Amino acid sequence: MQKLSNLFGFWHRNPVPFITALVVVVVDQLSKLWIRSYLAVGQSVPETGFFRLTHSRNTGVAFGLFPDQSGLWTAFAIFGVCLLLFLIVFLHGHVHFLSTTPGKLSMGLILGGTVGNLIDRLRVGYVTDFIDVGIWPSFNVADSSVVVGALLLAFLLIKER
Repeated sequence: MQKLSNLFGFWHRNPVPFITALVVVVVDQLSKLWIRSYLAVGQSVPETGFFRLTHSRNTGVAFGLFPDQSGLWTAFAIFGVCLLLFLIVFLHGHVHFLSTTPGKLSMGLILGGTVGNLIDRLRVGYVTDFIDVGIWPSFNVADSSVVVGALLLAFLLIKER
């Protein structure tokens, strides 16, 4: 019982990664719900241009690589969420940059993005993408969150050295 109490105490003392992750998941899921509700798959608004909202389905990983492997990527995402939670909860005191606000923010962004896409994979079997910029493959809020969190983490790792 003491360990459970310590775990809840940790969440109370270190809310940044969890609040960040929650905000990312909520914004990601609401944006995907809106896209699925108002745009048919393949439909774009506007129809042409450099920046569009285009409803697409991704059964692979980033940039549509390795399509039709949703089960495999679901397993990797579940492993990733567990690993991130372990890093946030158990290693924050042992790794300096994880104890800083930017470190907690980076972990929250990565966790939130991973959970956002995992929810899609578990619920509908694919990830809804909709942000369509130029020649870049479509992506979503969760993807953006993971990339920004990973870049921030990389910066912190370089700075730590």
